[in-house]
Amino acid sequence: MTADWREVLVDEIRALINQAAPGVVEEAKWKKASNPDGVPTFTLDGLICTVETYKAKVKVTFAKGASLPDPSGLFLPATGIRRAIDLAESDELDSDAFIAIVQAAVALNRAK
Repeated sequence: MTADWREVLVDEIRALINQAAPGVVEEAKWKKASNPDGVPTFTLDGLICTVETYKAKVKVTFAKGASLPDPSGLFLPATGIRRAIDLAESDELDSDAFIAIVQAAVALNRAK
């Protein structure tokens, strides 16, 4: 049996986060009956992002996304502090741009 496309994408995102932010800590939070595995959260000197799976997408939400540069336009439009990247099965993640966003998030956490 092959892995679901969302599992494969979450593994790719996880690998990119670990590459961008050596020492990052991953924890599963907000476990509930409808999501017994919880939501993967990634922290390094503060929250970087969460990764959630839905039927038609994987959503990566950056806690301080509104303060992060996004020259490649990965983020969805947002009006609050958080910003997200939605990825459907047919989407290809720009690895270099994603790594830059993760690194900027860590730098912002360290600048507190």
